[in-house]
Amino acid sequence: MNNRTRIVNDPSDLVPLLHVFKSDTHKKVFSSLIAGWKTQIELEELLNEDINGSLDMLKKTGLVESKWRMPDPGQTPQIEYHSSYARLRADFQCSISDVCDLIRIAISDDEMLRDIADAMEVEVKNGNSSVQNLSRTLKQSPTFLRGIAKRSENLVVKGHRFELTKR
Repeated sequence: MNNRTRIVNDPSDLVPLLHVFKSDTHKKVFSSLIAGWKTQIELEELLNEDINGSLDMLKKTGLVESKWRMPDPGQTPQIEYHSSYARLRADFQCSISDVCDLIRIAISDDEMLRDIADAMEVEVKNGNSSVQNLSRTLKQSPTFLRGIAKRSENLVVKGHRFELTKR
């Protein structure tokens, strides 16, 4: 069992964690990986469902690590997965309003959030990538925009700037 602790210093880092664990499948996959190293095939057999999307989400949030499993002679190597962390420690201070926004971002499928994420992507493509500048342009708090970026598949937060993913 892994005994590492994930330390969260930025409140927006809660968004991907809350978003991932609102899914029962993601939670089951993560719980299975706490117990030990397993391949995708072993997980699918154990849980009786397709877990490819779950592994992708858990990898993106940094909750799962992987390595190559040495195969028996003549067989193909496979990637096996394990949970990166078993505990969480939050060390930040923010307003209740910001926490409410971050929880809403994490658990909502609201179209307004999609519109803001799209507007952020357009601004970043046009060179406006500073958190503070984007906050003024879109009239949203920096914490709110960081939360949107943490949930987005197309945006990443790099210090005080947003960048587009390299897909």
